[in-house]
Amino acid sequence: MLSTITSFQLITKDIAKSLDRIEQQPTVDRDTKYYLDNITKVKSIDDFVKNDRLFKYAMKAYGLESMDYAKAFMVKALKEGVTDPNSFANKLTDKRYADFVTAFNFAANGADATIYSKAQQLVTKNYAIQAQIAGVDPNSDYVKGETTYYLANIPKVKSIDDLMGNSRLYTYALAAFGLDSATEDKDQIKAVLQGGVSDPKSVANTLKNPAYAALASAFNFQAYGTNATTYNAAQQPTVDKYMRQSLEEDAGKSNEGVRLALYFQRKAPTITNWYDVLADTALASVARTALGLPDSFATADVDKQAQLFGQKLNIADFSDPQKLGKFLTRFTSMWEINNPTSTAVTSVSVLFAQPITVGISTDLMMSMQKLRF
Repeated sequence: MLSTITSFQLITKDIAKSLDRIEQQPTVDRDTKYYLDNITKVKSIDDFVKNDRLFKYAMKAYGLESMDYAKAFMVKALKEGVTDPNSFANKLTDKRYADFVTAFNFAANGADATIYSKAQQLVTKNYAIQAQIAGVDPNSDYVKGETTYYLANIPKVKSIDDLMGNSRLYTYALAAFGLDSATEDKDQIKAVLQGGVSDPKSVANTLKNPAYAALASAFNFQAYGTNATTYNAAQQPTVDKYMRQSLEEDAGKSNEGVRLALYFQRKAPTITNWYDVLADTALASVARTALGLPDSFATADVDKQAQLFGQKLNIADFSDPQKLGKFLTRFTSMWEINNPTSTAVTSVSVLFAQPITVGISTDLMMSMQKLRF
């Protein structure tokens, strides 16, 4: 059996290939096809939870498969949505619930929840409002004609240049946010779209007129690339999450340490403080193992745990792929010592044995000792 670090590196060396392997598994392929063929037909929360196959697929995608039986609990979360900071999902410590409700946002988008795209539904709604403000009947032949053309062609737009290169679509898109394509500086609009809205210092976020940020949010090429005009979290993004969850689950069947490492790798960029780590038993387990702390440390005062983690590790490193890789090398090495994949390999024998192809080599052990955080 391959060592923990070797297994982890083989999977992450070409993550796309590893995910393709998961996608090709007959059960995964069949369930995914069913999901994509049917999720857009769901028009209500009741439709969603009553279709056990769709609901379980979605719950697994967000790491909530252990709660797929608690439908009343999830219905409450879905009904209250995430707009209100005090909604049920937002008040739960586990943010996976809020992420799930955000993806299946029936509270905000109603029957369009599983097909809603800002670049389509939001823009056309705004366009009708702007027409009314300008004194034009939203039900006029002109408005209807422009909207029909827009909806028929906007899904074909795969880049900023595509959008700006079609004057009719471009004019419609800007008009939906109260911007006049005839007077707006095209270079500035391009910069607005290129910068997106995730960075507080992006062009859109620094301009005084909030319409620019709204435009960049609706046409979020910076975040969603070629899928910007069709993006809906309930569709392909949920499938992508399902595949990643399945990959981790598959790895865990033979080595739980690999599953934990993959999970930490996925969650690392979202970690902002040590309390996020401590609130997640899997993340906390990885941190303790990497630092050589016993499981009993989990029973210590939470503030003291956070303080120690902060002294030993720099949380900003988790946003740096190279530094994160170094940390996970440390974790997988420590996991292997505590849970050797070969009975011939122990923390003592590693120190004296010649390098071998299974388990931890002497060189690896020495390298591990040099790691600093």
